[in-house]
Amino acid sequence: MTPCPHPRAPRALAACAALALPLLAQATNGMLLEGYGPIATGMGGAATALDNGLAAATNNPATLALGDGRTRLDLAVGNLGPRVSSRAGPMNADSGGTSYVMPAFGWGRRSGAITYGLALFAQGGMGTEYGSQSFLALGSGQRVRSELGVGRVILPLAWQATPALALGASLDLVWSSLDLKMAATGAQLAGMVTGAEGNLAMALGPLAGAPWARVDFSDDSRFTGEAASTGWAGKLGVVYSASPTLRLGLSHHLKSSLKDMKTGRSAATLSAPGFADSGRISVQDFQMPAQTTLGVAWQATPATLLAVDLKHIGWADVMKSFRMRYDSNGMGGSVSFAMTQNWRDQTALQLGVAHRLNTAWTLRAGANLANNPVPDSLVNPLFPAIVKNHLTAGVGWDLSANQALNAAVAYAPKVSVDTPSGVVVSHRQLNLQLMFSQGF
Repeated sequence: MTPCPHPRAPRALAACAALALPLLAQATNGMLLEGYGPIATGMGGAATALDNGLAAATNNPATLALGDGRTRLDLAVGNLGPRVSSRAGPMNADSGGTSYVMPAFGWGRRSGAITYGLALFAQGGMGTEYGSQSFLALGSGQRVRSELGVGRVILPLAWQATPALALGASLDLVWSSLDLKMAATGAQLAGMVTGAEGNLAMALGPLAGAPWARVDFSDDSRFTGEAASTGWAGKLGVVYSASPTLRLGLSHHLKSSLKDMKTGRSAATLSAPGFADSGRISVQDFQMPAQTTLGVAWQATPATLLAVDLKHIGWADVMKSFRMRYDSNGMGGSVSFAMTQNWRDQTALQLGVAHRLNTAWTLRAGANLANNPVPDSLVNPLFPAIVKNHLTAGVGWDLSANQALNAAVAYAPKVSVDTPSGVVVSHRQLNLQLMFSQGF
C-alpha cells in the first residue's frame, strides 16, 4: 500500500483512511461474533463442552446430544452495537453505523441415539457509515459506508456413540453480502490497480490526478447487500464425559467455499470529477476462516458450572489481501484492485461461569480475551477491527417446564489506535442477545 503523506495534510489523511476498504468494519473476534446464542455469550462465548441449546449448530454440533431429549425450538435476536470514531487533527467523524440486528432460529429433535435439526444464524459482519461532509468523504459530497453480512443455514447432526462419547457434524449453506461506498484520491485508487483492460484502462491515467475518486455499490438495506454470494462449509465436533462432573469438547469449523460476491451488471459505479461509469463489481475469493476450539466444562457444584474454551481462528489463510474487479457496462473494459490485509491468526480465550439460583433462575458471567488479528500498520478508520476483549453477563429464566427465556450482554471496552497515517481511531461495543425456547 502506498505510504501516506505527512499527517498535517488533511486531504491526504482522508485518502489514506479510505484506502483500506471498510469491509467487515467493526469486527469483534475479527469478523466473528464473541459468542453465538445467549447461553454461550453470557459465559464469554464458551460453548464447546456444554449444553447451549440449538446454538450448538454454530458452535459444536456434538453438544446437541447434551439436551434433555425433547424436541426444541429456539427463536433468538441479537443486536450488535459498535461505536466508532475517527479523528485527524481538529477533524472528527463518528460512524452512524451503531445498530445491526441479527436474527437466529434453531429446531432440534432426538430419535434414539441421533439428534438432528435445522438452524439459521447470522455469523458476523457490521459496517461503518460516515456523513457526506466528513473528512473521510474527501470532498466528494457523498456518504462513505460499508456493510458486510455473513450468515448460515445449518443442518446439524449428533450421535451418542457411547454413554460417554458424542460425535457431531453439520452441513452449512453460507451466504455473504456487501455494500460499499468508498472515497480515495485518484492517485491512491490508481495505486491499488493490479490490472486493466479496454477503454477503461485508457481512462485510468487521467483519473490518477483527480482530487477524489469513488467506488460505490449499495442497496442501503440493513439486511442485504448489493454484492452477494453463496457457498458451503461444515463442522465436526466431539464431546466426551470424562466423569459425571467433567466434560471435554473439541470442534473444527471448515474454511468456507464461497463464490465471488457480485453486484448486478450496472449496480456499481466508478466516478471522479467529470467522470462517471456504471458496471459490475466482483469481490474475489472472500472466505470465512477455519476454526479449531478445545473446551472444558466442570460442574464444580450442583449449582455452579465453570467453562473454558480456547479457540484458534485461521485468519492468515483467508485475509492476505482484499481483491475486487470492476467490469464496465458503459465505456467497456475492466480494472482489478487489491488491498493488502495480512491478518494474523487469532487466539481467543473464552471463560465462563453459570450459577443456578433456584429452579427458575440462572445467572451467567464471562470474558472473551483475544489478540487483534490486524497488523497495527494496517489499522484504518474504515476498517477498525481493533476490539480485543469482551466482558459478558447473562440470565436464564425458566418460565415453565417447557418454556425459557435467555438473555446476554457483551461489553467491549474502548480501544484507541493512532494509525500510521495520523488518524486516531476509537472503537467500543455493547452487544445484546435474547432467546425464547419452547420444548415439546
